[in-house]
Amino acid sequence: MSKEFLYTEITNGIAGQIRSGVLRAGDRLPSVRILCRQHGISMNTAKRVFLELEAQSLIESKPQSGYFVSRLPYLKLPLPEVSKPSPTRNNKEPEELIRKVYENMGRDDLMPFSIGVPSGSLLPLAKLNKEIVKATRELEGCGTAYEPLQGNAALRRMIAIRSLAWGGNLHENDLVTASGGMNALSFCMMALAKPGDTIAMESPCYSGILQLARSIGLKVLELPTHPTTGIEIAALKKVISKINLCLLVPNFNTPLGSCMPDEHKKEVVSLLARHRIPLIEDDIYGDLYFGSQRPKCCKSFDEEGMVLYCSAVSKTLAPGYRVGWIAPGRYKEQILKLKLVHAISSAAVTHEAVAGFLKSGRYENHLRRLRQTLQGNYQHYVNTIAEYFPEGTKTSRPQGGLTLWVEFNKKINTAELYDSTIKRKISIAPGRIFTLQDQFENCMRLSIGLPWSEEVRNKLKLLGKLAVHSM
Repeated sequence: MSKEFLYTEITNGIAGQIRSGVLRAGDRLPSVRILCRQHGISMNTAKRVFLELEAQSLIESKPQSGYFVSRLPYLKLPLPEVSKPSPTRNNKEPEELIRKVYENMGRDDLMPFSIGVPSGSLLPLAKLNKEIVKATRELEGCGTAYEPLQGNAALRRMIAIRSLAWGGNLHENDLVTASGGMNALSFCMMALAKPGDTIAMESPCYSGILQLARSIGLKVLELPTHPTTGIEIAALKKVISKINLCLLVPNFNTPLGSCMPDEHKKEVVSLLARHRIPLIEDDIYGDLYFGSQRPKCCKSFDEEGMVLYCSAVSKTLAPGYRVGWIAPGRYKEQILKLKLVHAISSAAVTHEAVAGFLKSGRYENHLRRLRQTLQGNYQHYVNTIAEYFPEGTKTSRPQGGLTLWVEFNKKINTAELYDSTIKRKISIAPGRIFTLQDQFENCMRLSIGLPWSEEVRNKLKLLGKLAVHSM
């Protein structure tokens, strides 16, 4: 067993025991020397384990005493229950509420807790500008010419290289570029389904995906979803004969931030393959992990080409560049036909610029800083929520991603709370927009993609007070 694997396994094992409550606040951990003896590792590896756990705010060191489990505020905040959507499909889209929330997103005077993207101040804008200039200078016709249908070759090559980090082992010829993540998902849905077909998804699920499925004429079957481990596989098995395709966000989905364990991903891929049901995998948040290792994807376990892997840089690097991609497996020809009809070509300049940024190595440095910031933001948020939100508030415990799911008691309706917060220049995402059923009315999604500041803290504090007053 390699040293790197041992380090990751030990770190994740201790972190898991803390998050599950096996190790409790104040518990003393083994010393560095004892950890070395227990696992047969070097002093440097043992110290690295403790440093990583400290970086995740899971443990704290006390001079002359050793390491102890931190007294984390989120442990006082209960975890939301597994969602329980109705097995009957009522498909009631909250159009007016969605319109209201999205209409206000462009306002500069709001604290945008509703927007699930990183703030521009957390992005390497100057370096990206240089890549845009370079791309314009080097591309044919200064970037005005059409790209090949399959997409920018340099970008596809870099994506293929990076797939090794999650066990994808892709080749550049396996990939087709798209104009962002939603464009990738829409190509997949249109290629695989016809109006009236049923698609299974997590519940709650990103509102844009629900709207996309509805616009294509699909029926949405929402699956019970655990806030930490993702969909309940037993529930998927019960409805497997009723669905035509499945769409999952297995790594740090929005709004829950859940991450399916590898064994769950493998089982889901095998189950769907046995029933010849394609799986669209949206891995747009996979690079935003808080731990020491990037999680694998469902595509990592795909042996029959039935997983259509989609991702983009919209949540990590450049939302407005609209750079996305698909590894469509056996469905590549269908995807290319759709791209030819609906797009002809992707945007040459931005795709070339992102390829250059990935090749330079700057992307990994940027991701490292962004992940540290988001993880720190999460800790700040739960500290503030634990102090100022109503008693009984529950929160998700994401291990990556950009959002936090908050569940109040049933007395609080977050659609009504939204009307109060918007008057105080605070924008939230009410839970009802993440479902097509009458559920999650007492929930909301908060973005953790803002630079932490006293202003952000004060707005969260005010949000908590408004929630108390709405009871």
